[in-house]
Amino acid sequence: MLPLSCQSSTLRVLVADDHELTRFSLKLALANQENIELVGLASNGLEAVEMVQRHHPDVIILDLQMPVMDGLSASNQIKHIAPSTQIIAYSSLEEPKLRENNQLNNMDAFCRKDTSTPELIALVREIGARNMK
Repeated sequence: MLPLSCQSSTLRVLVADDHELTRFSLKLALANQENIELVGLASNGLEAVEMVQRHHPDVIILDLQMPVMDGLSASNQIKHIAPSTQIIAYSSLEEPKLRENNQLNNMDAFCRKDTSTPELIALVREIGARNMK
């Protein structure tokens, strides 16, 4: 008898950050998480947009400040391509300042880069659950 698979409950996550060490750290943090599959690592917003088209992630951890295309511009394109994809704005900037300028309109959550790994994983699961319903 074959075991039943709950593949539909696996969250597909994409990480986009221009710092290699941050991408590597998030890759390691996500790798051992049950029901989370890392589907891609992007080093800029343009790569993130291209990976969304190929990998259809449920959740994106998206750095706001990147070369080639920043996270804010990328989020506009991502929401146009995949409106149900949940985007976490991942930044060292202060959220209230970004919200004042309506820069986070396409973001579903905000997470500062100094947030603990367990809190970030919990946030990924929380907003990812929105697509699983």
